[in-house]
Amino acid sequence: MMSNRANLILYAVLLLAGLLAPLVVYPVFMMKLLCFALFACAFNLLLGYTGLLSFGHAAFFGGASYVTGYLAASQGWGPLGGIVAGTLFAAALGAVMGWIAIRRQGIYFSMITLALAQMFYFLCLQAPFTGGEDGLQGVPRGQLLGLIDLSSDTALYYLVLAVAVAGFALVARVVHSPFGQVLRAIKDNEPRAISLGYPADRFKLLAFVLSAALTGLAGSTKTLVLGFATLTDVYWATSGLVILMTLIGGMGTLLGPVVGAAIIVILENRLGNVGRAFASLTGIDWFNGLGESVTIVIGLIFVLCVLLFRRGIVGEILHRRGVRTG
Repeated sequence: MMSNRANLILYAVLLLAGLLAPLVVYPVFMMKLLCFALFACAFNLLLGYTGLLSFGHAAFFGGASYVTGYLAASQGWGPLGGIVAGTLFAAALGAVMGWIAIRRQGIYFSMITLALAQMFYFLCLQAPFTGGEDGLQGVPRGQLLGLIDLSSDTALYYLVLAVAVAGFALVARVVHSPFGQVLRAIKDNEPRAISLGYPADRFKLLAFVLSAALTGLAGSTKTLVLGFATLTDVYWATSGLVILMTLIGGMGTLLGPVVGAAIIVILENRLGNVGRAFASLTGIDWFNGLGESVTIVIGLIFVLCVLLFRRGIVGEILHRRGVRTG
């Protein structure tokens, strides 16, 4: 009872901070953070609670980005229709990829998802409607239901916040539902779950599709925020990035992916400023190039987490409090 009350208070504080964030933080930066936090939460549903390591989630993230960008820029679709279409496309793509990959386990499952995602990457590279290496540029934000002009960063921020909160709430509901308990049972001991009468492959496929749909929701929203969709969104490095976010924050925890996404996005966008500040204080010119070494810094943080926080930051905190994760 006390734990549930503490969690509700924590979520309420985080929601209040999210509502007030545009007053003190650049809204576009916060929107990018929210999109990648949703991406990480969607991936964590598959890895942290189902035990399936996918190297192909960039296909869903980038595929939804391209669909939303194309419909908004070339077909005149509104933001709501574009987001829904991108999410449905990611879910359909996830159903196809999941149906193929779910037949294998372990590293074979991961390699199949990577291979399929790379096939999709080369399809996006050659398809005429994706813009090839240039991608889709100048994607309009449009108006929400013809009433709210999303060209305003503040107005779009609250839409993105609502999408992120809804996605997080859905993940939390799934995790604490009977369906989520079955997913945990499959992760812990799949043969035993099968012996109890649960069709493990069907449950894993449903989890895969749901994770893909939420990933697509994050990708579609990101396109509206930044106004473009590029090959970077479907590149394998994006799948690796979301894996890092999940592991650093703590897989199998609700807030872990959010913390991991915040750390990675902040480092990518603010490390250069921090380096210049240290250079001015210490007089060491090397710090001026710190922003170009963001991948090295992220790698060092990952190594430290593996050595010191094997359950991730949030996972380690919960473990010390005696709370079971995953």
